[in-house]
Amino acid sequence: MSTEQQAPGQKNPGPKTQGQNSQSQRTQNQKTPGQKTTGQPSTAPETAPDESLVEEFLPELSFEQARFAARPPQMRPRARRREQARQGLRPPFEPDGRNRAYVDWLEQQSMLHDATTLARQLAGKHQMWQNSFASPDPRAAVNRASVWYTAYPLSLMGERGKSFLGQMGDEQLWEAFEKIGIDAVHTGPVKLAGGLDGWTSTPSVDGHFDRISMQIDPVFGTEEEFRTMCETAARHHGTVIDDIIPAHTGKGADFRLAELNYRDYPGIYHMVDIPQEAWHLLPEVPEGKDAVNLDAQTEKALADAGYIIGAMQRVIFFEPGVKETNWSATREVIDHAGNPKRWVYLHYFKDGQPSINWIDPSFAGMRLVMGDALHSLLDLGTGGLRLDANGFLGVERSVNGPAWSEAHPLSAASNQIIGSMVRKVGGFTFQEMNLGMEDILATSSAGPDLSYDFITRPAYQYAMATGDTEFLRLTIREAMALGIDQASLVHALQNHDELTYELVHFANNHRDDIYELGGEQWTGEKFAEHIRETLRQKITGNAGPYNAVFTQNGIACTSASIIAASLGITDLDEITDADVRKITNAHLLMCMYNAWQPGVFALSGWDLVGALPLRREQVKSLIATGDTRWIERGAYDMLGTAVDQEKSLAGMPKARALYGDLPTQLEQKNSFANRLTEILRVRRRNKLATGRLLDVPPVAHKSLLVLVNQLENDSIQVTALNFGNEKISARIQSEFLPSGRAFDLSTRKKVDNVDDLGGFSVELSAFGGLAMVVRD
Repeated sequence: MSTEQQAPGQKNPGPKTQGQNSQSQRTQNQKTPGQKTTGQPSTAPETAPDESLVEEFLPELSFEQARFAARPPQMRPRARRREQARQGLRPPFEPDGRNRAYVDWLEQQSMLHDATTLARQLAGKHQMWQNSFASPDPRAAVNRASVWYTAYPLSLMGERGKSFLGQMGDEQLWEAFEKIGIDAVHTGPVKLAGGLDGWTSTPSVDGHFDRISMQIDPVFGTEEEFRTMCETAARHHGTVIDDIIPAHTGKGADFRLAELNYRDYPGIYHMVDIPQEAWHLLPEVPEGKDAVNLDAQTEKALADAGYIIGAMQRVIFFEPGVKETNWSATREVIDHAGNPKRWVYLHYFKDGQPSINWIDPSFAGMRLVMGDALHSLLDLGTGGLRLDANGFLGVERSVNGPAWSEAHPLSAASNQIIGSMVRKVGGFTFQEMNLGMEDILATSSAGPDLSYDFITRPAYQYAMATGDTEFLRLTIREAMALGIDQASLVHALQNHDELTYELVHFANNHRDDIYELGGEQWTGEKFAEHIRETLRQKITGNAGPYNAVFTQNGIACTSASIIAASLGITDLDEITDADVRKITNAHLLMCMYNAWQPGVFALSGWDLVGALPLRREQVKSLIATGDTRWIERGAYDMLGTAVDQEKSLAGMPKARALYGDLPTQLEQKNSFANRLTEILRVRRRNKLATGRLLDVPPVAHKSLLVLVNQLENDSIQVTALNFGNEKISARIQSEFLPSGRAFDLSTRKKVDNVDDLGGFSVELSAFGGLAMVVRD
């Protein structure tokens, strides 16, 4: 979920004129859319053990075992569906609802129009009944795509003249990904976004999370480049993951047609036609604006009059004078029948992101979203989709208190429909929903196959910042007790958003429950605030002046800058080579945590190159409104093809990279990328991603985390991680550990014997980790 501005230098195409492609043409005429080991993994080649010591080594897989344990085939681009091109329209008149040329032009641009065309091509086809779809299948999704690179188009640097999608389809890049063990790319949103003001395009207000079209934005490349990327990925056993946003659109053609009260378009949105006799309740819209946010008093007046359902459970990104409620009123418009109209519409996020109504009698919103999903999967050739902000698909009036706007049953039902449709055509979905654990569990029980790990992400970062895993252990156990399967989660390092620490599960759903931490008892509400305040003290302010608090949601930072602050580094310009080695070790520990457990492991380009935050003055204009996340989104050069450039194609300043580009790293034995390759090799060879978490046992060292998993072959696997900056010797004990021998899965050497009490000893270096398996 993202809310952000347009990046510097990013352009938006204007309206199409005669001789240019219409929406149909823009999709290329197609519409479907006894020896202890330390905790750093070895990168040295494996050698055969001496025969006299063979019992001390874990036997290698045979060729046939390795061969027939192969993952199911990756998703492949589907056949492209084409239709006759539609002729573009020249805008000759005023953009008014009474101007039929303008209305027709809007309809040609609209997503609902394209979704209708696509649905007609698919309806009644036998190919739509080839796959099971009723229930989520997280392990099938993980088998298809286990390790993801999460891209951010505005920050990627590369060869001059080469688009983002051109770079993402580069053979050299996918060769590096395949060598490291990355088998999927999540592109982020790359379709046209923003809005329309008359005939003129307006820029995205939210980093392309305000979609207005199924067309690829020319800023990022072309549809052919997108398809080429999917085909290149397939040649390297990879998958491309795209985005849909079922909660809202931008203010594009669909919204403007809704304002004009045209056909089914008002049914797309939560918008209410306010009769003229009630216009006195509406605020004036400032000159040059198309809408104005309602203040709380106006919101209440309209709710009391029965026009809107009123206040929601929370106002996301509340800011006085900018967004005080989730409702805005439009300026007066003349609809297609010549009648004056003013509307009030719902937007959970920015006012440029009108919310989709999933239960309007026209079901126009559902049709639009489904069309967008099928276009990506069947026309462009992706294998999976991220569902952004999908926890906000249902809302209704409450008798007492705010409207029911979160964890609504309609959200669960809508997600089931989306997830089922995607599975029906052979794809998978994941949700990025920062809600309570029960809400995530309910939504994922019948909807998306995977969920972003908002559960333990702030907890492992807290462990890094404090050197104490108590909160992390508590959080994982809480999730286990509720029945959340770790294999259904996308465990991630940095992404384009902040270090999110809202801790909704504790702060909202369990605000009055009692939790114990550090020998003290806390209510859930105070517990969440204690965690947030500790993180602020440890990695922002005097401890980390290069990081920044982002509204009420979290902290703007990179993975490397979290670690730097945790190590006591207050000036990034004074980082030494020794500091870089420590940061690398700690960063790899975070990789081990996320990769050596069931589920997807995701990391970003900022992680791969070891990016540090930008200085505030480098993005002064972008953070002027309070969106400090731009400091963490510096440009980076993964392939070393932009060494003479200082900015990305979109204009983002280049960030300092501690590790360097991937080709250089892959030539260096102890580089971050090569050591990550070993971590992922252990993960892949032993199928850790599809195991099941059994236990998070108590530990004698506060910096120690132990995860006990059961693998597909019923073996017991143990992950032991030291979040501290000092070496430790520790005993690991769990009721799930059988007696036998514990082997290090990286070196394949025996670590220790497991005694009859289910325990054994390990030594872990500072920020070290071991992935082990117990054998008889």
